[in-house]
Amino acid sequence: METKITEIAPSVFRLSTFIPQVPPTGLAFSQFLILGDEPLLFHTGMRGLFPLVRDAVAKLMPIEKLRWISFGHYEADECGAMNEWLAVAPNAQIAHGMTGCMVSLNDMADRAPRILANDEVINLGGKRARYLDTPHVPHGWEAGLIFEETTGTLLCGDLFTQYGECDATTESDIVGAAITGEDIANFSALNPAMGATLRKLAELKPRTLALMHGPSYQGDGAAALIALGNDYDRRMRAKAHEYGLN
Repeated sequence: METKITEIAPSVFRLSTFIPQVPPTGLAFSQFLILGDEPLLFHTGMRGLFPLVRDAVAKLMPIEKLRWISFGHYEADECGAMNEWLAVAPNAQIAHGMTGCMVSLNDMADRAPRILANDEVINLGGKRARYLDTPHVPHGWEAGLIFEETTGTLLCGDLFTQYGECDATTESDIVGAAITGEDIANFSALNPAMGATLRKLAELKPRTLALMHGPSYQGDGAAALIALGNDYDRRMRAKAHEYGLN
């Protein structure tokens, strides 16, 4: 396997490893490194990917200078290697929302995490990382995202997941592939707030959507978020009808 490095916005890098064994057609696993005076890594990857991701980061900066580690939710591909990173970066600290810290990270992280409030900004020095609570979007009550304000980059976690090998970046539609991905895996915690949560994210008007499982989209991020939110609303209506709730 190979971890490929792509700059998707100024000083924002996608580190992506395609794993073909994931059914049905393989899946990309991406981490995102934001460079600044206090660099931030969003997603750590699984522990098995740590050597590849570590070596990719080392091509961009001294790994011991990493300051912040964050991710969407508590899951192996999001944070499996967090303690490996804490071991090689002595000043690094996990940063996540209150629920994630209280439920999992206070116990599972080798150093105490920093609890972030919704809309709290970490000044990375040249970059600004805004934490956004998104409970159960796409899954996990501790879910949250990061918006890098200076480049308009939304680090989307599992939102817009698509299967198969993909280019590092795209200006083409990502919503259709995300709908197909949801049909395949049913990975989202379908709930009435999903559409509204995505439309709230659209108000940020992101210029880049950094997908963990898929290409980084460059274009009208608001329109893509609204379209995906509308599809989740459609799914909710269908489920309500199926169970006789409407």
